[in-house]
Amino acid sequence: MASFTPDGLHLRADDSGKAGAFAAVDARRAGWETMNFAAVRLGKDKTFEIAIDAFEYLAVILSGVCNIKTNRGDFDAVGRRNSVFSGMPYAVYLPPHTEFEIQALTDNFEFACCWAPTEKDRAARLIEPRDIDMEILGAGNASRQICRVIGSDFPADRLLAYELYTPGGNWSSYPPHKHDTHRTDEKGTVLEAQLNRFSFFKFDRPTGYAYQRVYSADGKSDVLVTARQHDIVLMPTGFYSLVSAPGTTTYTLNFLAGSTRTFAFTTDPDYIWASAALSGNDPRLPIVDLGMEIGH
Repeated sequence: MASFTPDGLHLRADDSGKAGAFAAVDARRAGWETMNFAAVRLGKDKTFEIAIDAFEYLAVILSGVCNIKTNRGDFDAVGRRNSVFSGMPYAVYLPPHTEFEIQALTDNFEFACCWAPTEKDRAARLIEPRDIDMEILGAGNASRQICRVIGSDFPADRLLAYELYTPGGNWSSYPPHKHDTHRTDEKGTVLEAQLNRFSFFKFDRPTGYAYQRVYSADGKSDVLVTARQHDIVLMPTGFYSLVSAPGTTTYTLNFLAGSTRTFAFTTDPDYIWASAALSGNDPRLPIVDLGMEIGH
């Protein structure tokens, strides 16, 4: 298993608040062949346009409303939430060799996009809050909310994506788990998928932060980073877990891609006992729900 360092896994934000890309990572910098990422901010009536090559592409609306014009169909008035803490996500999935333009209809419009190489053609698709698989995971102070934007049953080729909300003082991905080795049983059932993963962070307070731990199964690497607004943390391999600072809700937008489109993972055997020791759900959850769509 490859070793890793804080500087290798932690991409600190350098966001001036201006329009344009305010967070990004490419596959070469990440050290894998799968995913590229950018978060982009636009002023009202401004546009972002690009032609996708041999990639599938997912754009998640972080805040604001936009029109999306493509050579495979148009999607108008996409998005409603003012921030990731005020509603469920809207997103657009686009197949390779698509030309598109995003026009912001509101000021301080933000979207995050991830693209992964593929030549498999799929239909362009608008994803609305009613399409999102929302679930409360864990128990006790390891309770958190997941909103799967594209899960295993979504007709994509490589990408998986979800939003995760961790209330202040709570842990996510706990007990720690990993998905860095493709393993199947004698029937071919996937026991663990090999998936590269990264998280893009936002907080409901500008001074919020979270601690992200990533460590290897062989114990040779153990990285702890302090993630702040608009940081990116790479998790190419190893076990991982996160804790949100008290008084701050941590949001992470997570993308995965690898050997298969399943979330199958292996829990760190040293912490399997923790699941049985936790009980009840955090009454602060869910952070966002479909009720926030009422009136639209």
